[in-house]
Amino acid sequence: MVPLLLVLLLALILFGAGFALKALWWIAVIVLVVWLLGFVMRSADTGGRKGRWYRW
Repeated sequence: MVPLLLVLLLALILFGAGFALKALWWIAVIVLVVWLLGFVMRSADTGGRKGRWYRW
């Protein structure tokens, strides 16, 4: 009974870790897309030149 519980617990932990890793990959892809859109669609400054891609 104890080995069965250990196997089930291990499967649950691995499934949870896999789900969290997949969610983190989706979040990383969304952040990358938003960053690329901001990089492409950055507004021009008052001089007509393109603005810097960084804020500082």
